[in-house]
Amino acid sequence: MKTKNLLDLVVNALADMKGQDLEVLDVSDMTAVTDTMVIVSGTSNRHVRSLADSVVMKAKENGRQPLGVEGEQQGDWILVDLNEVLVHVMLPKARDFYNLEKLWKISGAARRAAQSAP
Repeated sequence: MKTKNLLDLVVNALADMKGQDLEVLDVSDMTAVTDTMVIVSGTSNRHVRSLADSVVMKAKENGRQPLGVEGEQQGDWILVDLNEVLVHVMLPKARDFYNLEKLWKISGAARRAAQSAP
């Protein structure tokens, strides 16, 4: 499955389960770990688990076994590793605290500035 198709599958699975404030970040030029990060909020621990479970189920149905799933016990931040796509499902308070969007955008801006420096 190509990265674009996998990303579409993830976004659709999250949208079907009413994930909130979905953001897709292209980090392919910043890290070799993954190409894309998807960050989404759930309204409760149960909703966060359901969102992550939906992504895992849809991936498996399409022949993609996740490399790992972390944080299921706590339920405030679950990471689903699909290799080319990392999915962060978070409660709003965890998302606000860690602010991954800002972290990766700053990292990308700093890297671009360093590359363009003489």
